[in-house]
Amino acid sequence: MRNESVNRPVTVGLIVGNRGFFPSELCSEGRVEMLEVLRAAGFAVVALGPEETEYGSVESLDDVAKCARLFRDHAEEIDGVVITLPNFGDERAIANSIRNSRLQVPVLVHAFSDETAKLKITHRRDSFCGKLSVCNNLTQYGIPFSLTSRHTCAPQSPEFAADLDRFARVCRVVRSVKGMRVGAIGARPSNFNTVRFSEKLLERAGISVITLDLSEVLGRIGRLADDDPAVQAKGEAISAYTTTDGVPAEALLKMAKLGTVIDGWMDAEQLDGSSIQCWTALQEFFGIVPCTVMSMMSDSLTPSACELDVTGVVSMLILQAASGVPSAILDWNNNLDDEPDKAIVFHCSNLPSRFLDSTRMSFQEIIAGTVGKERTYGTLFGRIKTGPATYLRLSTDDAAGQIKAYVGEGRFTDDPAHTFGAYGVIEVPRLQALLEHICRNGFEHHVVMSHSQTALAVQEALETYLGWNVHLHQ
Repeated sequence: MRNESVNRPVTVGLIVGNRGFFPSELCSEGRVEMLEVLRAAGFAVVALGPEETEYGSVESLDDVAKCARLFRDHAEEIDGVVITLPNFGDERAIANSIRNSRLQVPVLVHAFSDETAKLKITHRRDSFCGKLSVCNNLTQYGIPFSLTSRHTCAPQSPEFAADLDRFARVCRVVRSVKGMRVGAIGARPSNFNTVRFSEKLLERAGISVITLDLSEVLGRIGRLADDDPAVQAKGEAISAYTTTDGVPAEALLKMAKLGTVIDGWMDAEQLDGSSIQCWTALQEFFGIVPCTVMSMMSDSLTPSACELDVTGVVSMLILQAASGVPSAILDWNNNLDDEPDKAIVFHCSNLPSRFLDSTRMSFQEIIAGTVGKERTYGTLFGRIKTGPATYLRLSTDDAAGQIKAYVGEGRFTDDPAHTFGAYGVIEVPRLQALLEHICRNGFEHHVVMSHSQTALAVQEALETYLGWNVHLHQ
């Protein structure tokens, strides 16, 4: 499992553009300033040094060869490339450095600002113009790129700090998708056609789905002794995770065994997340709901989605990569009286504990009506914390042969809403337009949310660098 990589520092390759007609010493100052800013922002940096090329910049074919070789040598580390233009820069050298490196990572183009009092030949940058030429060449070469919020800016400016923050999130999202491995435990519940997906479209995008039959899970559980050390450790972790007052000891033991089996399988298969058949086989034939076990995985950044919602767990992984915090899978569930821009979001629930004000374990009231209360312990009750929200839903469009998504931002409010499970109220500007988009484009009733404001980074990562069809709700 790669959950430890979610908050791993982003490593960027730095390209300092240069064109000899302009003052080359600006590259020396600009390189040093950019390195300081990048490292202060938490990036690790791979860059040419002044002992390798003039001021560590790229301009000639020899410079290109050195830069491309350096990037190839560090290809496993580099998550993105930052281009900076202290002067006009040689657009061909910059584009060739990236193409010859064979990197396929996000690229951010930055240009220094001129000072109107320093436009004589000894100090002028013309980076404003040079950036247009660089972007033109990157477009010709088929190299996707990101832009700063202002066409030119100082590396020390607040605007560029925000640009770097967004670019780091873009890099983490793209990094998370490369080689992503998700588990699918059991079969899709027959009543949930809405979570159908194309395994082949995901595989083409670099996302592998590893399956495990539910009978194998139950068979492995049957081989575990009650006093198995791993089972005992899992039971202690469950009791420490949430309040379990009134939950039968037998149900807690079953949860511990289920968690032990799933943990072992995910470790062996090196999975990033999972989706689990729940409704209602586990209740009928094993006697618990898996919600708390799934909540614990999501809280530890190895997310788990219910009802075998594979594209749901992929959405969870992407959103947590962008935000660095746990994500939750929810239903767009209820209107809030006559409030057009507010809705109640709900699940029964497997939400991560960090998502909620407080938690307690109980039984699943919906399924209990079918199989009995005593067979449905393990769900988490709680209210979603107030604060910022980003929502995301990924879906495979088989008819169009593409992956599509929608993403946007809102906020969790403290509006009264009383129900079981885990729930909250979200306010989204122009919510009715978003719901119309969801309906008309055949998106699922499930949505993924996190306490973050990361929609722009997610949209750019998925659309610009992965080529997916993304609707940004604004």
